Amino acid sequence: MSSLDRQGAVRGDATSQEIYDAGMVVRREVLGDAHVDRANAGKDAFTEDFQDMITRIAWGGIWTRPGLTRQMRSAVTITAMVAHGHWEELAMHIRAALRNGLDRDEIKEILLQTAIYCGVPSANTAFKTAQHVFAEIDSAATPPN
Repeated sequence: MSSLDRQGAVRGDATSQEIYDAGMVVRREVLGDAHVDRANAGKDAFTEDFQDMITRIAWGGIWTRPGLTRQMRSAVTITAMVAHGHWEELAMHIRAALRNGLDRDEIKEILLQTAIYCGVPSANTAFKTAQHVFAEIDSAATPPN
């Protein structure tokens, strides 16, 4: 029996392991296998509980909920990263937003919105972060001469 309902949300009677497994599926879909594999490879006795917690709670408990699309969750997450100045996490979630179906113009609009509500200095750094992410993506997509 699946731990997910027909809408892809974790069922209310799911076990902790089913929630973790569903969270890992969503985490891989949103962040990509390479990112999740790096995070898992970096686990040790000190960080293992944290990695388990974010997989179960953030990815298995929140990102699997049916109330918002992944695009909307990405928009909210980008805004939160800007608001709190989490620039490395912002870069990761810009990549995730693209994977979730947002385009660069939509990300630009999200960052313009954050300028009003989070402040121009934060949005300035966010735009620079997005430019860097887009440049990395573009250079990886361009075949060498």
